[in-house]
Amino acid sequence: MRSVQQGDLGLLQHPASQELLQSKIPARLAYVWTDGTPRVVPIWFHWNGKEIVMATPPKAPKLKALAKNRKVSLTIDDNTFPHKVLLIRGTARLEPLDGIVPEYAAAAERYFGPEQGQAWVNQLRSMVSSMVRITITPEWVGLIDFQTRFPSALAG
Repeated sequence: MRSVQQGDLGLLQHPASQELLQSKIPARLAYVWTDGTPRVVPIWFHWNGKEIVMATPPKAPKLKALAKNRKVSLTIDDNTFPHKVLLIRGTARLEPLDGIVPEYAAAAERYFGPEQGQAWVNQLRSMVSSMVRITITPEWVGLIDFQTRFPSALAG
């Protein structure tokens, strides 16, 4: 896998990438605010094998910015040495849906466990009647694992 270059979508198949995509670590979603300044927010995600799917209430401020500029980047990284960092760039698609976004419910169960995840989703149903599904299809992927894949500043 060492021969796969940064930017190659094939990096999503690397064991370190798969571990991060199935982890309970929130993603960090970076986007550009309407005034041109950068923003980063932690957000739950669900990996469906080809897309990162997130969800948010329809009044979330980030939706205004994402509607104006859909280019985003996403990072999922762990806190255990040697650190693993998955970097993804893509374009967000926004889709309003009635009820709870199914991938959000799946993410809740992954983060909290089945019982607490379902309890959270049931509580959320009483708070919101709809959500916006945010889907990012990776267009560029980078991976750093500090074992075989180092940051470019350290790479030979």
